[in-house]
Amino acid sequence: MRLAARVGLELGSLKLDVEIEAEPGEVLAILGPNGSGKTTLLRCLSGLQPIDRGRITLGDRVFDDPETGAFVPAEERPVSVVFQDYLLFGHLSALENVAFGMRARGVARGTARVRAREWLERMGLREYASTRPRELSGGQQQRVALARALATDPHLLLLDEPLAALDASTRASVRRDLRDHLAGFDGVRVLITHDPLDAYALADRVAVLEAGQFTQTGTLADVAAHPRSRYVAQLVGTNLLRGTVTGTAFAGAGGGSLTVEAESDGPTYVAIPPQSIALYNNPPAGSPRNVWRTTVVDIDAHFDRVRVTLADPLPLTAELTTAGLAALDTRPGDSVWASVKATEITTYPA
Repeated sequence: MRLAARVGLELGSLKLDVEIEAEPGEVLAILGPNGSGKTTLLRCLSGLQPIDRGRITLGDRVFDDPETGAFVPAEERPVSVVFQDYLLFGHLSALENVAFGMRARGVARGTARVRAREWLERMGLREYASTRPRELSGGQQQRVALARALATDPHLLLLDEPLAALDASTRASVRRDLRDHLAGFDGVRVLITHDPLDAYALADRVAVLEAGQFTQTGTLADVAAHPRSRYVAQLVGTNLLRGTVTGTAFAGAGGGSLTVEAESDGPTYVAIPPQSIALYNNPPAGSPRNVWRTTVVDIDAHFDRVRVTLADPLPLTAELTTAGLAALDTRPGDSVWASVKATEITTYPA
């Protein structure tokens, strides 16, 4: 059953206006910063939030269409949700938590318990059937929540930041487990996340949501290769400028200029890897084509690498080694010279 949704909604300051299409067996990741509308979109798809305009269908069934007045409440949709904090019932055992979704849909108690036990076995949790959530690890709780969601045989599975509640030491292993479990589900899967690693490991395709609208869609590799917003550029660890190219001369929309290698004409994005930007205390020797004087705005050290944020009119981030920063002996507010080779600059139409 194919998911097709046009979602229009105004909720407080959020104006959500997106279109989604996802096929059975596909994992679509909705990637975006906090406040972009990701969870609100999930609530619309699940039936927890009616839309103002548009249409949501799964296969030939209409879930929400304000124009015709059609609306299927959440409990009647063949949709399951795994919430960020899992929402397990603390007073119920793992077995009863998994059985709850089936019981809520009218499955007899005995049948629900048998199927719940089968799902716990599939999740590798057979010995924890009588254990309550507070006695389970974060990864085990996630598997119980996933079992509860899948036990109802949904046609659409929604996952809201399913790894966000886990600590870094367990996230990688649980991510692998989740990928394996999702591979056995042949319905439509929509993953909400702000972590590109989750999208890379779990999703076939991503849609980047910013301020209520999709700014990019495609595979994560495609999105990373050609970021079209500052958020996506930061997400994949590169610099992004927008401006106009005439021949090989780039003029930034906020000022500043660069010489690029590939000739073009018109509105253009420029992507520059942070590690390709060199910093100096004095004008560099030789005749590099892109040299400018700027001011250090911020310095952020991370392990053996340091990211140095530079001021307008070319608001870029350079990446140095800790030894390189020590040799430069610079601090926020200091003036430096920056350079980048034209061959290190990637351009593509805006």
